[in-house]
Amino acid sequence: MADYEAALERLRGLGVLYRCFRTRKEVAEAAASAPHGPEQAFRSAPLPEAEEAELLARAAPFAWRLSRAAARDRLGVVYDRLTYIDLDLGEQLARPDTAGDVVLARKDVGVAYHLASVVDDALQGVNHVIRGEDLKDAVHIQRLLQALLGLPTPAYRHHRLILGPDGKRFAKRDATGRLADLRARGVTPGEVRTMVGV
Repeated sequence: MADYEAALERLRGLGVLYRCFRTRKEVAEAAASAPHGPEQAFRSAPLPEAEEAELLARAAPFAWRLSRAAARDRLGVVYDRLTYIDLDLGEQLARPDTAGDVVLARKDVGVAYHLASVVDDALQGVNHVIRGEDLKDAVHIQRLLQALLGLPTPAYRHHRLILGPDGKRFAKRDATGRLADLRARGVTPGEVRTMVGV
């Protein structure tokens, strides 16, 4: 947690974080009423100083969001030139604007997925990230965080998901979707590789 807090402190020092006091329900409602439809990435902004101070005095819950606008200002032209290596497609241009102002931490939880991923990868010396295609869009905001924090960028590959007979993806919560369960049903390693497109 100390490493995550150090990363958050660095981002605060760069002026690219803001407190968001909206609930998840309020964010979902804002996205649903967006002029370009619910798929429009969430965009917000810091509250006026007096309003934020009043909410903090009341101990209102908040999340730390990454301001892409502030990140763009901080990085200048580099923001639009961030690249990463996709092991299937070669060098790709990162598009952090597709992600919206993502949550990096909540008041009650020290870190969220995007920040934890880039900090963990850097601390562990990860140079190849292989994960499901459902997380392919995460690379864009993670590449931005790597640039802001001065962290190395691994190469990425996003494989097809393994689907059950109902066509839904297997998830950790599905007891029958674990590799041990697939082995028990007689699925060979080669068949699993074929399922994920390797």
